[in-house]
Amino acid sequence: MDIIEILKKVNAVMTDDHFVYTSGKHGEVYVNKDAIYPHPQEVSEVGKLFAEKYKDADIDVVAAPALGGIILSTWTAYHLTQLKGKEILGVYAEKMPDKSMAFTRGYDSLIRGKNILVIEDLTTTGGSVKKVVDLVRETGGNVAAVCVMVNRNPDGVNAESVGAPFDALGVLKAEAWNEDELPDRIKSRPINTKVGHGKKYLESKQ
Repeated sequence: MDIIEILKKVNAVMTDDHFVYTSGKHGEVYVNKDAIYPHPQEVSEVGKLFAEKYKDADIDVVAAPALGGIILSTWTAYHLTQLKGKEILGVYAEKMPDKSMAFTRGYDSLIRGKNILVIEDLTTTGGSVKKVVDLVRETGGNVAAVCVMVNRNPDGVNAESVGAPFDALGVLKAEAWNEDELPDRIKSRPINTKVGHGKKYLESKQ
């Protein structure tokens, strides 16, 4: 089962609707990453997909940005440990009040001098994963590779933009429009207020 099939299985991929994204733009495709985390079997399968892709790479630690990355880094490290026959650690970076990222809880000592696989759930701008890449290097670790569960912006998020070898388990390009540029087929649908920023958007219009 590939990553898109796993996400569809838990209704994490939504199409033919009207969403408002974090950026404020509108679109008709939404990946609700939070829908997969209550399902340990499917999260384990995602971790296994990451692990199988990097089973032959020299990896010591899997690192990811919180919050979703906490779960994914643990499951990926678990499956890499099984496949490689040596313990692979899973850690996460936390967002600080100034919006920078940091390895707290002593995790910085697990990064220093090690080969790191950086993973992330979704990328749209790639901003979070790039911060983790920079943080790993500032901490003294070597970024062996970067891989994301789903890349929604393959034109803008790639090896060049993150500054390291880059790959994705799947690509689901989600085109986005400014409100005044929306195609009629999307404009005619009510805005989804259950996921994304549709509810906030409508409240701001009142």
